[in-house]
Amino acid sequence: MSLIERIAAALAIISPVELLPGDLVEGSTAPLREAAVLVAITDRRSPGLVLTRRHDDLRDHGGQVAFPGGRLDHGEDARAAALREAWEELNLDPAHVRIIGEADHYRTITGFGVTPIVGVIPPDLTLTPNPREVADWFEAPLGFVLDPANHERKQTLYKGKIRSYYEIMWEGQRIWGATAAMLINLSRRVG
Repeated sequence: MSLIERIAAALAIISPVELLPGDLVEGSTAPLREAAVLVAITDRRSPGLVLTRRHDDLRDHGGQVAFPGGRLDHGEDARAAALREAWEELNLDPAHVRIIGEADHYRTITGFGVTPIVGVIPPDLTLTPNPREVADWFEAPLGFVLDPANHERKQTLYKGKIRSYYEIMWEGQRIWGATAAMLINLSRRVG
């Protein structure tokens, strides 16, 4: 069974393993701002994962490596939002995305509730970053980012408390925080 087939099968069942639920700042009573991301996997012998690097000056998550994605618009579901955001950020035509499942909802420390939508795309598509949102994009090997040997647990001080997070380093790209946590959840599902 290919890695893509194993992911699709793992997403079709309730996870038998402990997943990272996310993190909220203590005392926060604000409702989560719902968002969705597209976990775009390239359909090749050794699948890749499409990630973006956000512009440094963006208000939310500036400079971070992330999946294409963003907030849900009024009346929009997670699938529609993930596809729309990938189109807006990378000019990734939704017609080229074959959805294989919905991964586990994740709460970010910044108050977002993120639904990862996992899709397969043809290899070597021409993707064009939207210069207002995306500084660049890259494709990391899916096997590498899902390998637990590459998941490093770190700590930082945030709003007066020591917080733990994960980091995955690939060719100088720092994949961390919520993006890394969602990848770790996917890794734990696939086993």
